Amino acid sequence: MAPQEVMSSQSSDNNKEESTNLWASILKDVQNHGNPKLPSCKQIVLLGDNETGKTTLVAKLQGVEDPKKGSGLEYAYIDVRDDYRDDHTRLSVWVLDGDPGHTNLLKFALNEETYEHTLVILTVTMMQPWGILEQLQHWGSVLADHLDKLKLDVDLRQSRRHHIVKRWQEYIEPGDELDPSSPMKRSSRNLGDPDDHDLEDSTPLPEGTLSNNLGLDIVVVVTKTDYMQTLEKDHDYKDEHLDFMQQWIRRFCLQFGAALFYTSAKEDKNCDLLYKYLTHKIYGFPFRTPALVVEKDAVFIPSGWDNMKKIAILHENLFTCQPDDYYREIIVQPATRKAVSRETEIFAEDEQAFLARQQQILLSGNNSQNLSRVGESPMRSSALSKTAARSPATAGIQGSPKKLDSTKIVSTPGGEGVLANFFNSLLHKKTGTPSMNSSLNSTKSPGSESLTDKAAMRSDAAAELDKLSRGKKPGGGSGGVDFNASDC
Repeated sequence: MAPQEVMSSQSSDNNKEESTNLWASILKDVQNHGNPKLPSCKQIVLLGDNETGKTTLVAKLQGVEDPKKGSGLEYAYIDVRDDYRDDHTRLSVWVLDGDPGHTNLLKFALNEETYEHTLVILTVTMMQPWGILEQLQHWGSVLADHLDKLKLDVDLRQSRRHHIVKRWQEYIEPGDELDPSSPMKRSSRNLGDPDDHDLEDSTPLPEGTLSNNLGLDIVVVVTKTDYMQTLEKDHDYKDEHLDFMQQWIRRFCLQFGAALFYTSAKEDKNCDLLYKYLTHKIYGFPFRTPALVVEKDAVFIPSGWDNMKKIAILHENLFTCQPDDYYREIIVQPATRKAVSRETEIFAEDEQAFLARQQQILLSGNNSQNLSRVGESPMRSSALSKTAARSPATAGIQGSPKKLDSTKIVSTPGGEGVLANFFNSLLHKKTGTPSMNSSLNSTKSPGSESLTDKAAMRSDAAAELDKLSRGKKPGGGSGGVDFNASDC
């Protein structure tokens, strides 16, 4: 073979080998840096006191209208879809009850296996602004103590802390990525050249920044910000009170490297923005929204944007207080809270129990009436009915005891006293009857005859009473005595 042919053959072999190596490198690069599937191990842990809107917030992120509230440690998930990759996954959500007795359940959601895949949300509510700072500090300490108890790998935890610091230092305001001369690009943090990543460990962080670096992405969410209007109207809150609260919240977020959201599920403020930010932090989705500090009820401060110089801008609106004043002395809990107070729940009585109780009342009423009738003398009742039926005219004609019809009197215990009172009442009544008045006007001596008649009637009544007492049957007061009206 000629030398020229040998050289051409070697050249073609080299070209084929280079082509093969090129395709192999391309395939390897695509395999290593291609579009991977969305991971299914990511999760969110929500911490906060009860009634801070945790369940409602999760329902908003899920797109559910009717939230279901549980107890202890709740589990839910959010469907996350990446239209660019045509992929979807489920983002796990754990909601811890605000009761301190359930804090030990946190180990089932946040442990050694899930530590590096977890984002934490701390929730507080504007309906209780006096407790916001205290609640944030409480749950921050709960989270820190829980992580200290875990048997985390030292290198893993240090790597996570380094990652949080690096992302904080490399933060660039959306829209400033292509403009290196922008004043918003790292100028406010004084951290040196943002492109010099080798110096990031040696460059100190600004004052108060990441002093409590837990190695976790943290988001602070202030819920129910629509209640600010009620605070201003009913509790005399001013703009400086709201600015005083915000600067304390932002100082807390600065310590933990947390983002801040003011949300209102009722007015749908910042809920969609919170969803986009969470998917950006967890899955790396694009996020182009800058910080929002103009609207007092829709504040958004991303992690890495804030610093003490920006927070100091709020100090200009504080006229009656100082930035370092004790939080509870400025944001005082009012004596009464109309919107928070709840009416006492009234339970209706069971229908059958109500009817049975009414039946017992009716039966007891009938028995008491029967007992009162049993204890009453029949003679008294009959005499009273007859006396009531008489007119004054007939009483004068037929009122004499000698004119009574024959009847049978059944006595009861104590009946003698009843009869005595009855006859005495008749005697007193007869003294003023028309027949007596007519006898007084007769031609006879009025004084002698009236005295005689009275004495005779009194003696007759006394004799009758004596006869009744002697004629009573032996054996008690259940017997009866018969007498004729003519005997009187």
